[in-house]
Amino acid sequence: MEWVEATLTRLYVGKVGWVLGGLKRMKATSEEAAKAIANCWDYLHAHRDRTHYRQFRRGGYPIDSGGIESSNKFICHVRLKRSGAWWYELNSNQMLALRCAKYNGTFDRVFERYRRRLREA
Repeated sequence: MEWVEATLTRLYVGKVGWVLGGLKRMKATSEEAAKAIANCWDYLHAHRDRTHYRQFRRGGYPIDSGGIESSNKFICHVRLKRSGAWWYELNSNQMLALRCAKYNGTFDRVFERYRRRLREA
């Protein structure tokens, strides 16, 4: 548990390289543990450009997936998974774009762009 807290602290202060080094030095006690360590290392190494947690926290941005998952459920699932509803993939992507525009305040701009394309066609 102590290692987990120290590792999270290192990530929060931007020491991803230290965490990666620690993962490389770990001695797994089972094949399952070795796989988990390798997966963690692979993920952090591949996404180290996106782990600026200190800056994100200072900016007030969420650094976990809870908010994103909640938004995904609210925007996507509620609209697209209604009882009796079904969508072709092309239509569902367009519907999601409209829902996102509604909730992020850009609907008028997106709809105007759509009208402009219709006039030009």
